Amino acid sequence: MLSSFLYALGRASFTHRWRVLIIWLAALAVIGGGAALVSKPFDESFTLPGTQSQDALDQLQRTFPEVGGTSAQMVIVAEQGRVDTPELKRAIDDEVDRLGDLDRVDQAASPFDEMVNGMVSDDGKAAIVSLQIPGTSMDMTDEDRKALLDEAADFESRVDGIDVLMGGEAFADNTPGVSIIEAVGVLIALIVLWLTLGSFRAAGMPLLTALLGVGISMALILGSTALATVSSTTPMLALMLGLAVGIDYALFILSRHREQLGSGMDPEESAAQSVATAGSAVVFAGLTVMIALVGLSVAQIPFLATMGVAAAAAVLVAVLIALTLLPALIGFAGEKLRPKPKRRRTASAADSAHVEQKLDQPGRQDHHGAAPAEIRGWTGVWVKAATKVPILTVAVIIVGLGALTLPAKDLALALPDNGSAAPGTPARETYDTVSEHFGEGFNGPLIVTADIVGSDDPLGVMDGLKEDIEAMPGVASVPLATPNRGADTGIVQVVPTSSPDSHETEQLVADLRAKAGDWSDEYEVDTAVTGFTAIGIDVSQRLGSALLPFGIFVVGLSLLLLTMVFRSIAVPIKATLGFLLSVGGAFGATALVFTHGYGAELINLHDVGPVISFYPIILMGVLFGLAMDYEVFLVSRIRENYVHGEESHSAVKSGFVSSAKVVVAAAVIMFAVFAFFVPEGEGAIKAIAFGLATGVFIDAFIVRMTLVPAVLTLLGDKAWWLPTWLDKRLPTFDVEGEGFRRQLALADWPFPGASGPIHVENLSAGDPEDPLFNGVTIDLHEGDTLVVAGGADCEALMLALGGRLTALRGRAKIAGQVLPDQASGVRRRTRVIDGRQPIADAVHAVLRDRPPLVLINHADQVTDGEQRRALAHLLNSDHQMGIVLGVASPALISDLVPPQAVQLDLAPTTALAAQQGA
Repeated sequence: MLSSFLYALGRASFTHRWRVLIIWLAALAVIGGGAALVSKPFDESFTLPGTQSQDALDQLQRTFPEVGGTSAQMVIVAEQGRVDTPELKRAIDDEVDRLGDLDRVDQAASPFDEMVNGMVSDDGKAAIVSLQIPGTSMDMTDEDRKALLDEAADFESRVDGIDVLMGGEAFADNTPGVSIIEAVGVLIALIVLWLTLGSFRAAGMPLLTALLGVGISMALILGSTALATVSSTTPMLALMLGLAVGIDYALFILSRHREQLGSGMDPEESAAQSVATAGSAVVFAGLTVMIALVGLSVAQIPFLATMGVAAAAAVLVAVLIALTLLPALIGFAGEKLRPKPKRRRTASAADSAHVEQKLDQPGRQDHHGAAPAEIRGWTGVWVKAATKVPILTVAVIIVGLGALTLPAKDLALALPDNGSAAPGTPARETYDTVSEHFGEGFNGPLIVTADIVGSDDPLGVMDGLKEDIEAMPGVASVPLATPNRGADTGIVQVVPTSSPDSHETEQLVADLRAKAGDWSDEYEVDTAVTGFTAIGIDVSQRLGSALLPFGIFVVGLSLLLLTMVFRSIAVPIKATLGFLLSVGGAFGATALVFTHGYGAELINLHDVGPVISFYPIILMGVLFGLAMDYEVFLVSRIRENYVHGEESHSAVKSGFVSSAKVVVAAAVIMFAVFAFFVPEGEGAIKAIAFGLATGVFIDAFIVRMTLVPAVLTLLGDKAWWLPTWLDKRLPTFDVEGEGFRRQLALADWPFPGASGPIHVENLSAGDPEDPLFNGVTIDLHEGDTLVVAGGADCEALMLALGGRLTALRGRAKIAGQVLPDQASGVRRRTRVIDGRQPIADAVHAVLRDRPPLVLINHADQVTDGEQRRALAHLLNSDHQMGIVLGVASPALISDLVPPQAVQLDLAPTTALAAQQGA
């Protein structure tokens, strides 16, 4: 059982705290040192294997290397007049020769070359010199870029009357970084932790563990650059997530520890129990986030899959540190974390009895045994307001978030280019100048490749393709149409009339690809469309097609996991619909700011426009995991109160008050960490951080803390209904450690050290109105034999005693294991034999292995002489096992059982007891 394992892990970490601390510090040093030795630069290239654009680009790298690398542009603008005057033409051609001699430049093309068209603007005021550079833009060093910028500045100084800019693909740099602003988010987290935990010493622990986890995660990601292509967005996403969940997970465990210390518990026992109970919820939450992040691979886009796996690894590290290093630090602090005593009302006898009942009895209890918690404080005011007129609360939130979702239809998506670079950078200035003088499409040219190896007129083919493309709608110009030196591959450079991220350019790509069949018939060549713009369109389309399957995966996973946790139909549906409202609201808010520009200046957004293509799928994956965290931490306490007897409406209020403070603290910390990545965030990270901050705020404060109590109040008891057949088939995930707390409560029952074969008190199973058996009490010691007589009720009891039937009420300890929580342990410690089959071999194995308990069902159907002798030998041998015989007719085996055996006659709905006989 998970909680039992975590209990032992928490206690071991507390006891061996120095060892745990040294292991984690050593891990940081080793992984960090290894990463420093083998790491490589981040790669911002977006490859998409299996698409036409990527395959064509890869082919160009091999057959047309002159256009297969990266490129730069020198833009010359005449301050007065035109650039194509004889004097300026000579100066520009001389500069082209100088550029061609630079070490990093393979080729420089003059705008006045007879093979080049369209490189002089229509008004004659600007011209572009194209530079071909081997490798990718990521291979360009700062020194390489400086050399090109210095050459441009030198040219401008040597020739009067011109402005010279240097930019292009080689200057693309959307690498996000970390600034001092992000530290403000951490400072806010520290303040929230102090207010929540009431101690600076306690508040510092989650920060320390989170920062250590982030350090290890960053080292792992840096090291992975030696093995895989990793973009610079990957560590930033992992940093945000690792920091946020690292703080929150430690907060959940530490707040439980402080609460238990306040009730007088020993620090070591409290640390172990906190890891076992709150730690179970942390494991569930972490697994949910990790599954959603790894699920990003459904898009089949390598860089996105890498990003998801890296972020999931950061979450895994955060979970492991919260479960091990945190209890170790708690061990160092010891009694210093114990809160100062507060005046409390004395618990009534009824309260104490209720607590004992909660721990001892699994399953739903009667309402009359519950004592609801007092509803007061700001959390009490909040939940009373949310549930006063629940239908109004639900309607207002659905309408409000629905309205906020509407702008999401305008959200534009694209891969980043130099148009999204920071104003004033060479890349941005060049991009804007080219757009001004040549049109928006010039910054996103398309390349049509032609396989002309079988053509006997390659130049004629290229001229024909050029003429056909120039006549197509949406084409501004065709500057270049030429075969390579080997005349086996040709390229046509196509400049659209529209911007690279526009729908019109996307349509042009589709039209060019649709012409492939006509060109194959006419010119007998195969064509493909590629280039950065085409790859960006293919990435967006691939992500768009993956969004629905990923959404189904996330929603399906949500329904399954929450049904397992809450044993309900309505709660998972409500939680999933709430998640969709949160995602829609985050999308809508992002569109309002990044597409329409509302409040752009508040987040230091230079220009409105598209956000990165993988923004929707990233946001859905990450927000899903975080939303499930808040759902579990809030609703599990409500369910616990309801299951243990509170009236449904009262359970909503008391459960909310008990858990809301920690949920609010966790949400504020998460929001602060994400929000303070927005102002100085660059490239993709600004939109992702904004979306996550907005989504967390909406999900935590509007959906989970306002909509959820209102919906649960509306549904009442129906919120917790689950069909019996489904309840039996679903596995159980005890996220709050309720079963483990029951084990602790029964540790000394019926007496300290009790480990006999069977200790059962008032045990029942099945529907209370029509039980399988009811009110059974058994006390069976080592070496004793019990005969249970009955029909279907007998078989059900035998299954229950063997850990095969878990829907139980009452107290049951089998071979030292508590049912139903340790059913797997019971199954390992018991042997079940079916009397309808030959049993001699099974009896021999039992006598050899000596399990604590042997259950022989249908023992009265053992009729074969050899099999009966084997059974008689077992029953009358000198052993310390407990043996239970299930029979329909005790008389049929009366000659086999020892005289001191006890008989239990089962009768439906009748409470019976088997007492120890002489």
